[in-house]
Amino acid sequence: MPEHIRIGDIAPRVHYVADGVQTGFTYPFPIFDAGDIALLRDGVPSGFGFTVEGAGNSSGGTIRFAEAPAAGTDLTLLRRLPIARVTDFQSNGVLRAATLNDELDQQVASLQEVRDDASGAIRLDLSEPPSGMVLPLRDARADKLLGFDATGEVTVYGRTGTVAAVFPGAIPRSVEDKLAEALTARDFGAVGDGIADDGPALQAAMNAAGSAGLYLLIGEGTFRTTMPLMLPGSAVGLTMQGSLLYAGPGGQAALTIGDGGAVRNATKIYQGIRVVRATISDWTNFNDIGVVLRNMDSSTIEVRHVEGFTIGIRTLGVERGFEDSNLFLGRIINNCVGLDIHCQTASAWNTSVRYHGGHFAVASALYPAVSRYGIRFSAEPGAYIAHNRHVFFGPAFELQARDRPAILGVPFLSEVSSRAVLAYGMRMEGCSPYAAYHTGNAQDHVYEVAWASQGYLVDVLYAPTSARVGAVVRALHQAAAHREFSREIGGVPNLRAAAFRWNATQTGFDKLACLSSNVSGGAATLADFAFPGLEDYVLTDRGVILPGGRGLGFVVDTRRAKEFALAVDADNPRLVVQCFDAAMNLLTDASGQLVRASGMSVQWNAAAHWWQGSADMTDADLTRLQVVRLEWVVAYAIIGVARIGTDYEVRAMRLSTDPSVSPPLLYGLPDLRHGARELKAQADWDPPSIATGGTAQLNVTLNGARPGDFAQAAYSLATSGVVFLAQIGAQDVVTVTAWNRTGAPVDLNAGTVRVRVVKS
Repeated sequence: MPEHIRIGDIAPRVHYVADGVQTGFTYPFPIFDAGDIALLRDGVPSGFGFTVEGAGNSSGGTIRFAEAPAAGTDLTLLRRLPIARVTDFQSNGVLRAATLNDELDQQVASLQEVRDDASGAIRLDLSEPPSGMVLPLRDARADKLLGFDATGEVTVYGRTGTVAAVFPGAIPRSVEDKLAEALTARDFGAVGDGIADDGPALQAAMNAAGSAGLYLLIGEGTFRTTMPLMLPGSAVGLTMQGSLLYAGPGGQAALTIGDGGAVRNATKIYQGIRVVRATISDWTNFNDIGVVLRNMDSSTIEVRHVEGFTIGIRTLGVERGFEDSNLFLGRIINNCVGLDIHCQTASAWNTSVRYHGGHFAVASALYPAVSRYGIRFSAEPGAYIAHNRHVFFGPAFELQARDRPAILGVPFLSEVSSRAVLAYGMRMEGCSPYAAYHTGNAQDHVYEVAWASQGYLVDVLYAPTSARVGAVVRALHQAAAHREFSREIGGVPNLRAAAFRWNATQTGFDKLACLSSNVSGGAATLADFAFPGLEDYVLTDRGVILPGGRGLGFVVDTRRAKEFALAVDADNPRLVVQCFDAAMNLLTDASGQLVRASGMSVQWNAAAHWWQGSADMTDADLTRLQVVRLEWVVAYAIIGVARIGTDYEVRAMRLSTDPSVSPPLLYGLPDLRHGARELKAQADWDPPSIATGGTAQLNVTLNGARPGDFAQAAYSLATSGVVFLAQIGAQDVVTVTAWNRTGAPVDLNAGTVRVRVVKS
């Protein structure tokens, strides 16, 4: 015979979360009939779409759905027995065990349900003696707050009474006052679903914050408004966790913070501001503004996102000034002007403000024929125009105008007489090649460009209406050391003027060593590689053409200084560096990587005995300006350029280093004759007696003297009418002639003959 159902000590409830695939869910408690199961879907009773298996089994059974419940659905399976007795025992009748067991099982199962229901109720702890805990009568508790008296019994309190927070010294106040300490937009009916028009509710919340002098919170969500909004300056502040979606009329400010008047908005906090236009402005109406910040003083403002307006943000001085505040800027995108620093009247100013961050960007396809600006300084006609001391930290600009010469995409536009505007760490991506455009009389602006797709070719553009200059662009991208290395140790500002004829076939240059990529004869020291002149250089009207195998370089003592900034005005030159130890012996790659450069890799050229850059130094590749770093083993170096690929013209060269050191530039020395067009020598001489009209001669050795050079001679003593003449009759020899032009013989005392040769 089948086993009778058993009621174990198992809670008559089980919970599941559907995964969208499973259709069968077990219940571990017994039921008597399929109708004893109750199903809740996400807390809502459900009586269809499933079958119950296992009724009458002691171990429970399974609920099987025709279709799997949606993923994430909360399923609750409960046993719910009717509280009723449908059987009866007859007097003197047979008391059957099965019938009796069924009755007792029903009672036990019902008691389990009662226990399960009671487990979630508020009740006294088992350690406390039972007490009344009875609710007051309906009339007594109507419109009252439920609480506990001094003995812990249930009682009621009037809603107009006061309560105190559970902190020492708390001020008793009504619940309404406690709840009203912080206003939220939802307190006034704002939905925040991006569909409903929340404008009236938002404005009501802002008015309430202003009239009560409270702080306003606009919570998560998208709050669509078809009307412009204004937060009075009397409100303590604003926090936005969601965003405003402006679908109102054009030509107005979507959100204005501060309502003007004689009271300035001082020491306020506005944070998380996000305003997006439902449809992007056509950029023609400059009253179409996302956020207007009015008359702020010593306040902190965070604008997280403004998008789609003609002007994204306007800081505005009207009745009072806008000053001494901190603005934290986020995404300011798809606006014709991202931030407009503006004055409306002659009695209001806009000055001394700090700006942190800001990503000013425009989509590449948005209004490609219209100029756009990141930050503008402007004023109404007749209004205050001296916008002074604005400091920007790390703004980024992506204005999509680099290859569009018909428009401007410029980070800063100044239409006023702004002073001391400082921008640090700017990023310029796809902008016009100008950090700023000055149409007014701006002065003392500094634009520090940390990175630009234009590299270091960034300038300030001045309109014909601008009568002042003085702005500074510090383009640090690929050129930071060239800005900081202010100690110039070698400069040849004009290669053509510095050129001289070393001999009949060779050309030399002031301060520079002539270099060759094909030095033979066992060359091993610095003097073997630093030539005073070489053949094949071609002089032009402005410089010199470097032909194959030729170069020019500065010879510098590098025992203390190790980094040098090389600037060359030339047609795509190639960097070369030769290294020597403390004894001026050549160092090769056997000593390791001795040379590094800032904008390219440097490779050893064994045939030329030098290190050379991997590419030409060009503006297009942002490699025009190079910094050279030498290892400590390098005591002397030749730093310059050479012809590697094609001939090119060199017009000027400069070499600089850190101002904390002053390394010697070597040239024109007895052991290093390069770079000097003026040669000198002297010799002791005791001339014989020279007859009237007669001469006496002395040959003075002067290495480098060549026929055709200018030569001069002088004597260290008074000559009494004897004239000293000099000429170069043979290579490396200066012939000095003493000519007696007096009417009597002259016998000069012993002295020193000094000769000087200048190469043309």
